[in-house]
Amino acid sequence: MTEERLKLLIQMADGIAAQFGGGCEVAVHDLSAANSEHTISYIVNGHVTGRQVGDGPSHVVLELLRGNEPPEHDHLGYLTRTPDGKILKSSTLFIRNGEGRVEAIFAINFDISALMIVENAVKELVSPREPSEKEPEKIPQNVGDLLDELIRQSVELVGKPVVLMTKEDKIRAIQFLNRNGAFLITKSGDKIARYFDISKYTLYSYLDAKV
Repeated sequence: MTEERLKLLIQMADGIAAQFGGGCEVAVHDLSAANSEHTISYIVNGHVTGRQVGDGPSHVVLELLRGNEPPEHDHLGYLTRTPDGKILKSSTLFIRNGEGRVEAIFAINFDISALMIVENAVKELVSPREPSEKEPEKIPQNVGDLLDELIRQSVELVGKPVVLMTKEDKIRAIQFLNRNGAFLITKSGDKIARYFDISKYTLYSYLDAKV
């Protein structure tokens, strides 16, 4: 990413954060950075998610680094959740270069936790309470948190704790982790092998196994 492009994104980040106040975090992920585990090159109001410059990628960024094609359109107005329970309204904008390749991600995370409390109080008065259709996605503070979250999702996918998993269950969980970019994280293989109580040789043999 060129220095001029980065300066423009920083200018936009500062402007949006100033407009919406301290509850609005804006982060610039530089996908051209040498270290793919430290993609945040600029962030305003990082206290919203607890992140700072040099922290790691989200699921969306990790998928891009893995070589998957980004969506044709930006991902706007979806819900995410921080590790300490804040609910955010988020938007992910894909910044492309002249060749159409995504070179940066411009992420906006607006803390709506207090607004949701007000909304729920009003809803209680005027309508029946309805369950949320989808659990908000967590925003990791670092790649360690991201790996932990992916492992949790893999166990949730299988539907049973590791001690009760069969070989086929573990293969399914590990292949889920592979599809979602977990093995792009440094030394993730060691942690995943320990978690599923298998050797690293067995771990990598499961990646190509058919279930």
